[in-house]
Amino acid sequence: MGGELTADRIVELFERDARARRRLAELLVSEPDIRLAIVNAALREVATKSDLERSSSELRAEVEKLRSELRAEIEALRSEFRAEIKDIRDRLAGLSDRVAGLSERVSRLEGRVDLLIKAFLGFNVPLLVAVIGILIKLILG
Repeated sequence: MGGELTADRIVELFERDARARRRLAELLVSEPDIRLAIVNAALREVATKSDLERSSSELRAEVEKLRSELRAEIEALRSEFRAEIKDIRDRLAGLSDRVAGLSERVSRLEGRVDLLIKAFLGFNVPLLVAVIGILIKLILG
């Protein structure tokens, strides 16, 4: 990097010296042909109104597409949720029927147990009375 002046060396010098860069920019802008070339190059980078409208239209279309997809997903979830709720209701109805059946069976068993107790007492009370009578007769007599 001695004293040889190359394009890279000139760029490095401008990178180090902000004042020199500013002077070069002022010099370049003062030339009409160069100024026009700079403006045209800058305009190629600037979005036009039609560019913005096209981008806006594309963005709206994309947002609408996403909305439709989201609605479809939500509707699918609703359908799944409804199916799950129906399944749960059906199961609960089945359980309710089974509980009603069990309740009926328990009632019948209660009736049978009551009948069994009455039969037990009907047969055993006279026997107990007779045994007690015999015991009293043995003791007293």
